[in-house]
Amino acid sequence: MSELFPESLLGATDGALHAFESEVAPLRNQDDEQIFAVIKRVVLALNEINEDHDGAGYETEEREELCLYIDQTLTERGVDVPALAVRRGISRAEITDDWRDW
Repeated sequence: MSELFPESLLGATDGALHAFESEVAPLRNQDDEQIFAVIKRVVLALNEINEDHDGAGYETEEREELCLYIDQTLTERGVDVPALAVRRGISRAEITDDWRDW
């Protein structure tokens, strides 16, 4: 299992997600652009982590879990993700697509 998910991948991913959580906390009453800027930062950080692991850091299941985590974290902090997506003309599942390489 450690070969599939090396400590460097797990540690870096945890760090990126903790930073995301910290940035999301004050977003409840922010405009869409500020919310998408935070989403973009975490996705770009995860892209870099994935690249640091030869583009094989996140398999299909992990990709889906990361997207779900981003959605759930936003929702738990009071962001109406479905409405956010609709205002952007995308589906809820597409909120990371503009920047996601993994």
